[in-house]
Amino acid sequence: MNIARALAVLLLIASAAAFGASGHAPPPANSVTSQYGAGWDCVRGFRRTGDVCVAVVVPPDAYLNSSGNEWECDRGYLKTARACAAIQLPANAHADDSPYGAGWRCDRGFRETNKRCEKVVVPADGFFVDSQMGRGWECDRGFRIAGEKCARVDVPAHAYLRDSGDEWECERGFARGGSRCVPVIVPADGYLDNQGSDWRCERGFSRDAAACIAMVLPANAHIDYTGNDWSCAEGFRRESKGCLPRR
Repeated sequence: MNIARALAVLLLIASAAAFGASGHAPPPANSVTSQYGAGWDCVRGFRRTGDVCVAVVVPPDAYLNSSGNEWECDRGYLKTARACAAIQLPANAHADDSPYGAGWRCDRGFRETNKRCEKVVVPADGFFVDSQMGRGWECDRGFRIAGEKCARVDVPAHAYLRDSGDEWECERGFARGGSRCVPVIVPADGYLDNQGSDWRCERGFSRDAAACIAMVLPANAHIDYTGNDWSCAEGFRRESKGCLPRR
């Protein structure tokens, strides 16, 4: 038996002994002990394939990613199966770092249409919106969309702009009447409702046209939970304007 063969046999015996002692195969070349418990991980620049560490082949215009076991393309290139292809930028576009999509985005003021960047025409009193949805622009506060223009919102007396900025609301104590805000006339024994654009009657009164009328309770009745109507007591039913015993 020559020396090389003898060394190979000894190495095989040592490996078998190591495997028998631990119950596991020895870690492969280009690996390190895992920091998350038993086992091993490949060193940076290698990826695990079965029980071995295979070198990561980085194509031109690419680099190893942060994990060290995969590659990504440089800015201005798009990843294919095994290479990085140069991105063809349309006019008014710039390279996009995102790994998703076409690898480019339109410059501000433009948006993608059929793989091109078309200018968004923003009317007077409007502003550009960076979105593929909708018109690509919105009106300034105090204006509303009218076709392809922005029309001023005319706010009448005793009114204010809503949070949306494109409509108005009457102040408390006023109600909308066409394009104006008209005062809410609260009758005696009434009060403004929570919205402030209408009125309700106090407890014990019912609404009748523009007035609050004191309720006249029939026998065996009481004011109900609304405070503006009545219900019959237990054992009685409402019939017309009175309470009759239940049969």
